[in-house]
Amino acid sequence: MEAASPAGPGAPPLYAPGRAGALGSLLRGLRGQLFTWRILKTVALGQMLSLCICGTAITSQYLAEEYRVNTPMLQSFINYCLLFLFYTVMLTFQSGSDNLLSILKRKWWKYVLLGLADVEANYLIVRAYQYTTLTSVQLLDCFGIPVLMALSWFILYARYRVIHFVAVAVCLLGVGTMVGADILAGREDSSGSDVLIGDILVLLGASLYAVSNVCEEYVVKKLSRQEFLGMVGLFGTIISGIQLLIVEYKDIAGIQWDWKIALLFVAFALCMFCLYSFMPLVIKVTSATSVNLGILTADLYSLFFGLFLFGYKFSGLYILSFSVIMVGFILYCSTPTRTAEPAESSVPPVTGIGIDNLGLKLEENLQETHSAAL
Repeated sequence: MEAASPAGPGAPPLYAPGRAGALGSLLRGLRGQLFTWRILKTVALGQMLSLCICGTAITSQYLAEEYRVNTPMLQSFINYCLLFLFYTVMLTFQSGSDNLLSILKRKWWKYVLLGLADVEANYLIVRAYQYTTLTSVQLLDCFGIPVLMALSWFILYARYRVIHFVAVAVCLLGVGTMVGADILAGREDSSGSDVLIGDILVLLGASLYAVSNVCEEYVVKKLSRQEFLGMVGLFGTIISGIQLLIVEYKDIAGIQWDWKIALLFVAFALCMFCLYSFMPLVIKVTSATSVNLGILTADLYSLFFGLFLFGYKFSGLYILSFSVIMVGFILYCSTPTRTAEPAESSVPPVTGIGIDNLGLKLEENLQETHSAAL
């Protein structure tokens, strides 16, 4: 016997099987469109970060080659000062547990370690160029990705699928193609003064970057972006300022200042400030690992600009490298990771509505809606 429709006698049943199937198809279509939009948005945001990194690389190279200015710590110090003036000051006007003094009372030492890791990661990578080769830096800098994945596994309880490891391998293959293009184009023109020391510096810097990125993901997803940037700005300014006085005061004293050099410093600081400001937004909707895969294209953007600014030789392998890295990045973002619940822990698991969890959440909602319709 057919159930009577609430609309009245003779009306078709409200929850007929055909309507339930149509509703399920509609929801699946909406889910697919939303997921595709999220992937495209993630790719666009990742490339925006790559362009910020490209800007820092170009301005640094101009300072080094045209004006003989090698002051990486001074450049980082200006960026940390901007973060301090903007985000740390913002924390002073917050109320309750989000206030600057409240945060310092409860966990100041944690942010000291985070600031130290961030400052030294920036310094070690730049310093490594004085000892080792461009190829070594580009290759060994990728060491931070497996370190980041391991830290995410144990600290953030991220659980990866086979496709994620395949995607990372594809991205690293793209980096290898880029390095091969550099060698063929003749960009590898220096063997460095002490390759072993330089390689060790790169590995240490990449590992510290991984530590900083995992902490950043934890803070922005569980606490707030303003807290992370404010505390990094505070302790980054203090640590980089002290280190600046120790290692670069002679280099700074020897700078022949003019408006062009000042403009390059300002451009570097703005690019770095935008990078630090936007990266937490991207990490919040994705993950630190996917962001690091996306910014592998930064060196390629620098190479493309270098064709016009520094007379680099073009190679078709650069286009191939860019394409391979983008394929790996999209492949990684196409499948959501899983967050495992810690067995016995007082710390809530990291949660988010980003692309890594979006597929699972939509799948659960779809199943619940479809069951209710039936």
